[in-house]
Amino acid sequence: MKRKIIIFAVILLAIVMPVTAQKYACINTDYVLKSIPDYNNAIKRLDKYVADWQAELDGKMGELDAMRADYEQESYLLPDNLKKRRKDEIRAKEQEIKDLQQQRFGAGGDLDKRRAELLKPVQDRVYSMIERVAHEKNYAFVFDKSASATLLFANKKYDISDEVLELLGYKPGASSAPQGERAGEASKKPTNPEMRRSSDSKIDTPLKSTSGSRK
Repeated sequence: MKRKIIIFAVILLAIVMPVTAQKYACINTDYVLKSIPDYNNAIKRLDKYVADWQAELDGKMGELDAMRADYEQESYLLPDNLKKRRKDEIRAKEQEIKDLQQQRFGAGGDLDKRRAELLKPVQDRVYSMIERVAHEKNYAFVFDKSASATLLFANKKYDISDEVLELLGYKPGASSAPQGERAGEASKKPTNPEMRRSSDSKIDTPLKSTSGSRK
């Protein structure tokens, strides 16, 4: 029994020792990306697409609001067959808006395509440099300590963010992101297909009439 315990301990040490000898590093990808002019320019272009698409949706929402208001004001004068036609027209406009919103902001829609077209090339360059540093310095793992990651502590001497920036040809610490902007957090798509723009969001407002009956 004692011999079995010793053998087990030797095997356990053989497994654990190589793991403890592995090297680790961390990187702040948010910091790196915001320091790259191409990335910030891509964010601005993406935001412009979102603003144009949202204006398109807002225009159609205005048309829907007017149709609803007109119907509410005139419905008591209309015969049943015209009431049905007007209701069908309103439902068709609602569906048109939902379909357009899905096309622009839904999964695999225009926003996702533009994001991949504009941002992915820059992101791929960054990740290729991360891989290069990891191979050259024999890091087994590289952790991302950006705001979206969960990393409770990281020693600065193991942070390769500036090293990656230098390999990309940029000066560390010279972020080109405009003041007040949070590059990479713009142009988010709505979580509800029946949402449109409000004062505090680019694309999130209930898809309902905001105007009352016109007097």
